[in-house]
Amino acid sequence: MPFKVQVGPPQIAIHQAMTVLVTEPDGQITWPSDKGLYFFDTRLISAWSVYANGAEWDLLNGGAVNFDCARIFLTNRSFLTEDGPIARQTLAFGLARVLDQGMHEDLDITNHGQKPIRFNLEMAIRSDFADVFDVKSRRDIRRGHINTDWSEPRQTLRTTYRNADFARSVAISVGRSDSRAVFANGRLSFEVKLPPGGTWHACLLYEFADGDKRYHAPNDCVEHAESSSQARAHRDWRQTVLKIRTSNEEFYRFYHQAIDDMAALRLPLSGTDHMVFLPAAGLPWFMAPFGRDSLIVSLQNILVYPEFARGSLDILGRWQSKERDEFRDAEPGKIMHELRYGELAHFKLIPHTPYYGTADATPLYLITLHAAWRATGDRALLEKYLPVAEAGLQWIDNDGDRDGDGFQEFQTRSPVGYENMNWKDAGDSMVYPDGTPVRGPKALCELQGYVYDAWVRMAEVFDALDRPDRATELRRKAAALFEKFNETFWDEETGFYAYMLDGQKRKVTTIASNPGHLLWSGIVPPERAARVVARLMQPDMNSGWGIRTLSSRHPAYNPYSYQNGSVWPHDNSLIALGFKRYGFSAEVAQLARDISEAASHFLMHQLPELYAGVARDGANFPVQYLGANVPQAWAAGSCFALLQAMLGIQPDAPADRLYVDPDLPEWLPDMTLRDLRVGKRHLDIRFHREGTRTVWEVLRGDARIVQHRSSVAAHEMLTAC
Repeated sequence: MPFKVQVGPPQIAIHQAMTVLVTEPDGQITWPSDKGLYFFDTRLISAWSVYANGAEWDLLNGGAVNFDCARIFLTNRSFLTEDGPIARQTLAFGLARVLDQGMHEDLDITNHGQKPIRFNLEMAIRSDFADVFDVKSRRDIRRGHINTDWSEPRQTLRTTYRNADFARSVAISVGRSDSRAVFANGRLSFEVKLPPGGTWHACLLYEFADGDKRYHAPNDCVEHAESSSQARAHRDWRQTVLKIRTSNEEFYRFYHQAIDDMAALRLPLSGTDHMVFLPAAGLPWFMAPFGRDSLIVSLQNILVYPEFARGSLDILGRWQSKERDEFRDAEPGKIMHELRYGELAHFKLIPHTPYYGTADATPLYLITLHAAWRATGDRALLEKYLPVAEAGLQWIDNDGDRDGDGFQEFQTRSPVGYENMNWKDAGDSMVYPDGTPVRGPKALCELQGYVYDAWVRMAEVFDALDRPDRATELRRKAAALFEKFNETFWDEETGFYAYMLDGQKRKVTTIASNPGHLLWSGIVPPERAARVVARLMQPDMNSGWGIRTLSSRHPAYNPYSYQNGSVWPHDNSLIALGFKRYGFSAEVAQLARDISEAASHFLMHQLPELYAGVARDGANFPVQYLGANVPQAWAAGSCFALLQAMLGIQPDAPADRLYVDPDLPEWLPDMTLRDLRVGKRHLDIRFHREGTRTVWEVLRGDARIVQHRSSVAAHEMLTAC
């Protein structure tokens, strides 16, 4: 069994939609800390502790039993009562919580002693209503006013925060209880009386409010959570997604944990079918709508759950910028980066209303639209989102190309904007070969690849919409970009593409993982692909647990940094799709095995957002990155993209075809896909090795629609002008 890595400090985190609860392992919330109960980017509960006659409890064990549910088992320390002392470990205290709109909390105490006991169970609960950005920045700023009201007849403690027209509140009501509560001295208390072997129970119902809109807690206790509407929706999800069978238990566990992670990170969309969601980015800080993240996750999930793409196209299309706003880095036609709902966003003290500081979300939107159409065959998708796509194409031509040189550049115009607007958005992630930071306008290599891919794909879309002139125009632009990009960005000395062009249009030849995305985009000539692949697989880039973000030979390399030498699973998954596009199946299999084996070392096979770029030496394990989000959507989605790359799956639902180009490695000799959707068809397909070849058989569905087509041929057909 591999050594299991715990990501981050010990804690319990559960969540549902935009509500997140992060506690200590014993279920308590210490203050000051970044833990708490968050609701729409506001911390409703900043401190929660429980006592028996003033004495603390000891943790036995606890953890999340599902993404929305946690259970903690405590026992008492010795403490005094007026009836005499209570010996340690006489009482069993069970604490359980489930989130669904509001929060239901169960308190259960059992007396395992041989005499009756009587004591006060006391809970100290505080609310600071801090904005999530203030918590992350460790700023303690009170802008409004907090009022607390206790209603003894209703057994309800309500705490309300108001700042002008911004209001949030939390109401804690006693539900079913074996004794009434009192509120005094800032504590909610119950008198607990128990005979030997006796039990005591109380439910606390936490109702959240955003202004006048209230989110009620579920009435049922946690033990009945499996029969809740939320549990039924989760079961529906598990029945709907792509399912697998394989003899490789490691990959099987990796896949199934990724499915659970994606279930946990769904944001329901109002006004849509109950099974259409937007994928959030990650827990605990990124449970919000994102542009780039949601689109990449949708692409990773296109075979597993294409409704993510529908949700992303919908919500991001609604928020497409219609105006120019320098504070938010907004420009007409641009797809947003991040939308927040807290106090700072409400009063526009931060630009996330939404913030548009991303240069890649707009071409990624176009790529996702094409991929969703190819997976579902739904022409109505194209017609519905064509206005958004047209506006995005205009943005690429105008504001995306800031200086009119034919390349995409970015630079913030906001006093609080992001310096870097691609997926590597850390402030120190853009460096020259000597390690000094690149400032000002930047033309990153992968942005050019995304635009090239978007133009090629949209040309096919316009063909389908009977607009051949528009298709021809986009193919012409794509061909011109292909030539200019390869002339300008290729560096023969390093045998690699430049990381970017700086503000003076000088090549920045830092060796980083970004050129791997060029293979995914198809902008690399076939005769150069082998050199790009070989460079990425050299030891300074390939850690053995995946390809690093930055070469270990670079002066700025730090394996424990955020983006200067760490390993990001999603980055590797897109690179693997690029490897497959150019026919490098062996390298695809190597990356897939490295990432799968890394996942096996993390608790529950749950890949974090990133991990350290420490080299694998045969006797070590992946080293965590402090502060990594887990679960994290595009880390989970990397499993699905790696599987798609190994099987070479190319959906073409508009033509009622599924093309495959499988090449399973020895370590993964068989793979059965169940409920693979191609348009309205459902297929079960078994792939397995016969000698060195991979063959398949269709177990359910029309076998005639499944055909072999090499990934290289598919790439050539798509890019043919």
